[in-house]
Amino acid sequence: MKQFRTLLIVLFIISITSCKDVSQQQNYRPSSIGPLNSITLVIDNELWKGKVGDKIREHFAGPAVGLTWNEPLFTINPIPSQVFSGSVRNSRSILYVQKDSVDVAHIKTDMYARPQKVGIVKGTTDEEIIRNIDAKAAEMIAAFKEIELKEEQQRFLRSLNKETILQEKFGIILNMPSAYKVSKQEDNFVWIDREILKGNMNIIVYEMPGNYFKSDSTLVKDIIRMRDSIGQKYIPGPDVPNKTTYMRTEQAFSPYISSTEVSSISAVEVRGIWDIKNYPMAGPFITYIINDKERNRKLVIEGFTFAPATDKRDFMFQLEAIIKTLRFQE
Repeated sequence: MKQFRTLLIVLFIISITSCKDVSQQQNYRPSSIGPLNSITLVIDNELWKGKVGDKIREHFAGPAVGLTWNEPLFTINPIPSQVFSGSVRNSRSILYVQKDSVDVAHIKTDMYARPQKVGIVKGTTDEEIIRNIDAKAAEMIAAFKEIELKEEQQRFLRSLNKETILQEKFGIILNMPSAYKVSKQEDNFVWIDREILKGNMNIIVYEMPGNYFKSDSTLVKDIIRMRDSIGQKYIPGPDVPNKTTYMRTEQAFSPYISSTEVSSISAVEVRGIWDIKNYPMAGPFITYIINDKERNRKLVIEGFTFAPATDKRDFMFQLEAIIKTLRFQE
């Protein structure tokens, strides 16, 4: 009888373990793969070459905002549905567009891999598909961008910058690769940069009084005035005889401004072009003005790139990803 009880217990444990193993296998998803800011587009050639393809390019490969020349929001890699198998299904961002008997558009999470977003668009006609793309493109773009940002931020963790100057001066922490180094610091200003093949990538941090921006009607002018005054004070350009050089907001183009959140705090996002007064240098910038009411200040964190004759989308994307790791020191 004692042996029989022991046998029952062993069988019970084996049964539970087996169920657990089966459950784990069913829930298993491989790690997603793919270059940053890239979408695997599953679409038949006929749709891709026609007006459906034009609509997809309009939304998903339209020009990224605030760059010195047109670069696509995402790099699109189209493949026919017949070859959508194997490791291709593990792409991090997938857009699946198909003519079908149903009229739907939605986003799936972790269908084939983790982390993963899959945008699915179907329709019985080209017109239905196009209507669904128009209706869901903004939501899908936001989902793809979020997962790409998280992937970029995850890559930072391989080798993080350990300098503590931002904690000491501003009470904040940013995750950034160890290639970034502090190059300049003043009472209310820190400049961090890294060298790249044809230039450099930069992050600057400073703060303004909590009541610095008086009115929404003058917001754009006030932001430009703020940036230009900081540039004149802290970011000189190359030496030019009998001329003053410094970084400023490019005068020919008004920056793009939108509301957002950083670290769950309301903020303003500014994208535009910087140049050097009296010297032929320019590049894109992205600025976040964070409304830090708890400390009665506007915390300003900006990323800008100098990389002549080089695409800059992915450089600016990395700077955005760094800024969005912001945490306040407790």
